[in-house]
Amino acid sequence: MAAGSTSASPPGAPTPQRDSVLVVEDDDDLRELVSGVLERDGFEVWTASDGLAALERTAEGTPGVILLDMRMPRMDGWAFAAEFRRRHGEHTPIVVMTAAESARRRAADVAAAGCLAKPFDIEELLAAVRRFVVARRVPSGV
Repeated sequence: MAAGSTSASPPGAPTPQRDSVLVVEDDDDLRELVSGVLERDGFEVWTASDGLAALERTAEGTPGVILLDMRMPRMDGWAFAAEFRRRHGEHTPIVVMTAAESARRRAADVAAAGCLAKPFDIEELLAAVRRFVVARRVPSGV
């Protein structure tokens, strides 16, 4: 956790919708593929083609997990992650999806909970999302 940050949601922040996934990806085909796979697996999927559109979407409610591309027009993944956390706190896990050579470094840049290196396997995608959604379903103290 970054200095001065908090894991609590800011006052008045929307309640997280635990079984939802926000897919932030500027490649239309990949965004649709990922969305379709997740919907077939029972998740509610929200989509955005860039960070600015994703911030607009999260004003209505926060997802259970965010799948985030890093290089996008209008607002990239770095700027989105910083502004999302400023507005909503750090309770929502972010999983970076990137074709960059060092996916783990890109994830570390935004203190992401995980990363998926493009191209990724569908089972990798599902495992990552399930891991974070299931982890958030477990009641505290268990």
